[in-house]
Formats: sequence, C-alpha cells, structure tokens
Amino acid sequence: MESVPLGAAPAARARPSLRYLPVSLFGSVMSVAGLALAWRLAAASYDAGAAVSNAVGVAALVLFTVLAAAYLAKVIQHPQLVRQEFNHPVAGSFFGTIGISILLLSSVLGAYSAAAQLAAWSVGALATLTLSAVMLSRLLNGNAAPASVAPAWLIAGVGSLDIVVTGAALQAEWTHEINLLAAAVGGVSAIVFFVLIFSRLIHQEPLAAPMRPSKMILVAPFAVGFIAYANLVQRIDMFAALLFYFGLFLFVIVAWRLVRRPAPFSPAWWAIGFPLAALSCAATMYANAAGGTGLRLIAFLLLVLLTVAIAALAARTLYALCSGRFLTA
Repeated sequence: MESVPLGAAPAARARPSLRYLPVSLFGSVMSVAGLALAWRLAAASYDAGAAVSNAVGVAALVLFTVLAAAYLAKVIQHPQLVRQEFNHPVAGSFFGTIGISILLLSSVLGAYSAAAQLAAWSVGALATLTLSAVMLSRLLNGNAAPASVAPAWLIAGVGSLDIVVTGAALQAEWTHEINLLAAAVGGVSAIVFFVLIFSRLIHQEPLAAPMRPSKMILVAPFAVGFIAYANLVQRIDMFAALLFYFGLFLFVIVAWRLVRRPAPFSPAWWAIGFPLAALSCAATMYANAAGGTGLRLIAFLLLVLLTVAIAALAARTLYALCSGRFLTA
C-alpha cells in the first residue's frame, strides 16, 4: 500500500456543478406528480380529502420549476454537453421525461384551472410526440449497437400513451383525435421496444449496476397502457384486466430483483417512481371496477409502497445534495 506523505493535503472533492445535472432527473417530477395523481384517485375511491394530493401536486410543480430553470442554465452554460446527452443512444431517451412531466402536471393543474390544464397538456403532447418521432427516426438510421438497447427506450412509447392518460377528461373536440394518434404511436412503439429490450436482457450482458433500477420501466407500458385503454374505451374489460395483471406480475419480478441486488443510490433510482405510480393508479381503477377485498388490498398496499418509495428517494436525494455528493463527476 502506498503511504501518504506526511502533511499532504487530502484530494479535494469535486464541487457540485450544473454540468453534471442529468436530464433523467426529470423522472423525479414524473414520480412526484404520479404520486399526487395516485392519491387523488385513492381519495375519490375512499371518500377521503384531497389535502395530500394537492400538497404533493404543488411539490411536483415546484420541483419541475426548479429543475427546468437548472437545466435551462445548463443548456446556456454547457450546450455541448447537452448535445452529447441528447445524441447519446441511451441518455437521449430521457429527454422524453420532460414532456411526460408536463403532461402529468397538466392533470395536477386540472384541479385549479381547465384552461391551464389544456395549455400544459398541449405543450406536453407536442413535446412528447416530437421526441417520439426523433427517437424512432434515429433508430431507423441503423447500426445501433445491441448493448445500447435499454429500458429507457420505452420512454418514447410510454410517453405517447401518457398523452391519452392525461388527456381523457379534456372537452375540446380535437383532443380526441390527438389521443387516438398518441394511442397508436405509443401502443405499437411500446410493443416493439418491449420485445427488443426483453431480448437484449436475455441475450446480452447484464445491465451495469447504475442502470439496474431502470428495469422498472418495463412495467410502465402495461400499467400506463391499462389506464390509456380504459380512458379511450370508457370501460375496464378483459383486455384491460390482462394488461393490469401482467404489469403486476412483472412488477413483482423486477422489484424482487432490485431488492435482492440493490444498486448504489444515484438519480437513476428515480426510474422506479413513475412505473410504480402508474401501477398504483391502475390497481385502484381495477379494484373499483371489479370489486373484491383482495384487489382493494393490493391497491392499498401499492399506494403505501409508492408513498414510502418516493419519500425515501426524496430523502436520499436531499441528503446527497446537502452533503455535496450530488451533481459531481
């Protein structure tokens, strides 16, 4: 072992910098907004107050404002780093979290202003569909390395489905056609990407430890697909039930693997929040439609798990930020 010279100063820790702010951190906004919507749905189901949902919704709006301002500063100060992030075969997919965050926040705003909800939803839908087109066009260029296939690719498909999830209650006539377009793009894209990603996870090297939490994104197409389909057809039928149950089945498998081999904490852990929030909402909707003590218990347990998970992620993130271990190389 090498000895440290007497009196030598310890290596200085890298200072936090916006240059290290990952766009994937907008997944935290998706998670917190998803928690607000899950509590809103639960409050309506259990005849409870909306205080928790409203408080969490405000927190999501504040979090988005802070992150948007910080990332805009990164765009201005480090444009080359942003271009590199956008062109990266995996990290580039996380730019979709910005549009999805706006879509989810449009539903949060719906409790206060229908006009604000429509405006935010329109911006989010445009951003999401545009990014989906860019990502799909990029893949059709060919020569994608098999190792670059990652669960994050699903964001392009799931994002379009979130347009339907958050736009079902809108009254404007043109929004229905946008919902149909989004359902078509999101549904087919999610199927194609899910098959590609599943094949990669089977036949290629395991994901690196920091990327392991992103496996939870595999649950999203089924949980979000359940809500989007139910919103479009205005009922919960057998096909919707199949989507819910496979999403629940996949969640148990992925969650067990993450608990059994937990990855070190990093912003990538926020990838578990929104899929769990979508599954919690789907479970509540299905329990309300199908009835039964077992289904209501599952919905309740998922809501509790979601709440604890988001609280834990928020606490770990704030601790890392306050201790200077966040936004460093």
